[in-house]
Amino acid sequence: MKSSLKIGLLSYRSNPHCGGQGVYIRHLCQALCDLGHQVEIIAGPPDPQLNGHGRLTMLKTLDLYNPDDLFRTPRLSELTDMINLLEWLDVSAMGYPEPWTFGMRVVRHLKGKENRYDIIHDNQSLSYGLLSLMKKVPVTATIHHPMTVDRRLAVRSTRSFIKKIKALRWYSFIHMQKRVARKLPRILTVSDISKQDISTEFQIPETRFTTIANGIDTSSFHPIEGVKRIPGRIIVTNSADTPLKGLYHLLHAIKNIVKKRKVFLVVIGTPKKKGGIERLVRQLDLESHMEFTGRIDQQRFIKEYAKASIAVVPSLYEGFGLPVGEAMACQIPVICTTGGALPEVAGDAAKLVPPGDSHALEKAILELLDDAALRETLAQKGYERVLSQFTWEATARKTVQAYREIIHDYR
Repeated sequence: MKSSLKIGLLSYRSNPHCGGQGVYIRHLCQALCDLGHQVEIIAGPPDPQLNGHGRLTMLKTLDLYNPDDLFRTPRLSELTDMINLLEWLDVSAMGYPEPWTFGMRVVRHLKGKENRYDIIHDNQSLSYGLLSLMKKVPVTATIHHPMTVDRRLAVRSTRSFIKKIKALRWYSFIHMQKRVARKLPRILTVSDISKQDISTEFQIPETRFTTIANGIDTSSFHPIEGVKRIPGRIIVTNSADTPLKGLYHLLHAIKNIVKKRKVFLVVIGTPKKKGGIERLVRQLDLESHMEFTGRIDQQRFIKEYAKASIAVVPSLYEGFGLPVGEAMACQIPVICTTGGALPEVAGDAAKLVPPGDSHALEKAILELLDDAALRETLAQKGYERVLSQFTWEATARKTVQAYREIIHDYR
């Protein structure tokens, strides 16, 4: 029997219920602990909510991206810390320094204590701090997808020259991520398309990547008995105003559909105030045909899935695509794009359309609304696919195997 590993997981921002990276770190930690390994997560806010699995060390940060106090002005006493000062100056210059400064805080926190771990696993901060840690302990990182894709779409989505410059400034951390990633002996990623795209975008040979698919939390996402599906009810879980998520194209599709069918769109989350999505909803006169749920708890979340007739994932690109797997785990028929890794998750258990094509989305939605047998077939196939192929235990076992290989090569 192989000995258990002492694993340090680094996570600079890890909302445990929203965003693929936060979900990943929480469930990977739990699955690694269930296999008997010792795990410590070193994290910035928010709290990953480990629920007794593993040890959690929360680093004190400025927390400037807290949605309840976004871009607050730090107290002067906080700025006496050099890392805090550097972060505040970069944010004031419209940058996004959090991954960089998180790495600095980790190095400071672990100074002289690096040998407490068999391996350190970074969750896509790819900060310069990893280069310092690599001198003393084996280090790997998961890259979920290349942020260069986000940057490219953000720049293309606006005609404003000033907004293009702002987008480029915001994504300036990518230069750091590329440099650090090229130094890592082994990189973990969550899909074959992510491996190919990161390899191309970051100029790293594919031989240095290990693909390990995410799991789906079937204890949280599952079918519910006694809740009736509402005809024409459509659910989408990516309410972000970021162009990458494709909500813009779905709204245009819904605008055309309401002229022909009675439908209602439920968007899990809240749009930015005075943001592009909020404006588009008004322009398309869709207020009476949809709702934004705001923040909701897990129980209501799966009830919303249970009430919906169709789930749509209109993303232009996903490194994995948790919303597809979560919807399939709830036994609901799915329409998704072919953007990024979505076809790898969906397989033949969803209706696929090209990314950024509102007419294709419209056609697919109408076809599923009119074909109850197809809805039932896709729902069942999706459910079976998740249970057979996407478990967190399998993800953890493959991750441990990769850890042992990295440790062996380091020695």
